[in-house]
Amino acid sequence: MRRREILAAAAAGLAAGCGYALQGRGVTTDPSIKRIGVPLFKDRTGKLGLDTRVTQAVMEELLKRGRFTVVRDTTGVDAVVEGEIVAYNALPVNYSSDTGTTQATRYSISIVASVVYRKVGQKDPLWANDAFSQRDEYDMGQDPSSYFDREEQSIERLSAGFARSLVAAMLEAF
Repeated sequence: MRRREILAAAAAGLAAGCGYALQGRGVTTDPSIKRIGVPLFKDRTGKLGLDTRVTQAVMEELLKRGRFTVVRDTTGVDAVVEGEIVAYNALPVNYSSDTGTTQATRYSISIVASVVYRKVGQKDPLWANDAFSQRDEYDMGQDPSSYFDREEQSIERLSAGFARSLVAAMLEAF
């Protein structure tokens, strides 16, 4: 029994010193930032409502952090998150020929945005990325008329995932 205890202690000691660690270094936001402005993201894609959904998702994700007041204005704020959606793609990624003709059965959608997080009054941004992207997939289903419904549901998931990843990248030292 004593030998097992020694082996368990040795294994625990080795695991503790194996070099694995989380890369995040905590929140890197200036503690003086209490109010963040998130104006409507610009949209160069022409996808109806995409700008509104992405902006709203980013605002909601910032609010979840509980440290900030988040508004759509750029006046009376300590920092601003400005974004421009530069690409939206919906591409088939899987096909089926069960009916005798080849049809897409699964689609991938993605967005790419240029985002800048800046403290008001400072020239250099706190964080910026010219090609921040997110991707989601959905099945087409048997009924082609449900395509747009499924795409809209996927856009909701895509916006939430985009916002979650964006806010983590902006505020955490990953």
